[in-house]
Amino acid sequence: MARGSVILAAGGTGGHLFPAFALAEELKLREIDVDLMTDMRGDRYGADFPAREIYKVPSATLARKTPVAAAKTAMQLTKGVAQAYRIIGRVKPGAVIGFGGYPSFPPLIAAKLRGVPSGVHEQNAVMGRANRFLTKYVDVVATSFEVTKGLTGVGLSKARLVGNPVRGQVLECAEKPYFAPQKGGVFSLVVFGGSQGARYFSDLVPDALSLLDAEQRARMTVIQQCREEDIARTNAAYDVAGINAKTAPFFSNLPELMTGAHLVIGRAGASTVAELAVLGRPAIMVPLPHALDNDQLHNARRLAESGGGWCIEQKDLNSNILAAQIASFMDEPDELKIAADCAKDVGVPEAPKLLADLVEELAQIS
Repeated sequence: MARGSVILAAGGTGGHLFPAFALAEELKLREIDVDLMTDMRGDRYGADFPAREIYKVPSATLARKTPVAAAKTAMQLTKGVAQAYRIIGRVKPGAVIGFGGYPSFPPLIAAKLRGVPSGVHEQNAVMGRANRFLTKYVDVVATSFEVTKGLTGVGLSKARLVGNPVRGQVLECAEKPYFAPQKGGVFSLVVFGGSQGARYFSDLVPDALSLLDAEQRARMTVIQQCREEDIARTNAAYDVAGINAKTAPFFSNLPELMTGAHLVIGRAGASTVAELAVLGRPAIMVPLPHALDNDQLHNARRLAESGGGWCIEQKDLNSNILAAQIASFMDEPDELKIAADCAKDVGVPEAPKLLADLVEELAQIS
């Protein structure tokens, strides 16, 4: 028999669902039932979510500040709150925990109306807009960084540092030590950019690697996430350069691939940065530009400041710069080992347990 039940609210992107997934795994180990509330986009990531039940609740993001857009958003959110209110009344969870983004809005407002204890988890180094709004309605704000930009006032008084939970698959891989490449040996590169970065890296990385000398290209192996429509031209570029490469739109074993890499190139979403740190793998992070809150830039800078990687803004990066950086690593691989060790030092593998402890406390589960 379960010791209690908790509703998790997350959706929209993997960045919100992955830490919720990690928490759900830990709560299940503690014999606590988990239900997930997500928006309609949750299907992309939530098919294997370890939940007893998955509830789809309407939500919306205010993309344009026009009266018509605001009215449509308010109507959709109101529908979501009403639906979440009914579900919470039926399920009677001990607590509701949101993971940011507007899919968290209806469940957490409904929890407040029902008098159910609630909290939000902020994955980024800068407080997301939805979470900033919700801090006044929840009982606790779980944070991933010691300092979270935008967390002030009443929200700051509710803050508890737990780190950003990573999935069990990542924790298993984290047990494998990092080995720097040998001079003159194989150099393994893993490249991924998510839905908003894959095309950029499909343009940049093959062109940069083609600038390496023949000896360096011959010992380079690349695993790269690409959009379906970019695979043919990316493969062709690698073939011309004589580089051994494997490309695909999606890799289900990405943590395992990252573990086997000498260097990772990617964006700087919260889950990516957390996984790199827990795995202890060096990375060149290229934050997604033009983000509303520059959250990826703040995430990348925090890891880079620890010595665990390199943050290069997209406006400051081109093929020549990237080629020179990679060539330097191939010639002096000890720099990669130092970065791997620094990343590992700031990783928080215990984050799922710390957050689960906080949830048990909030839900008064004994």
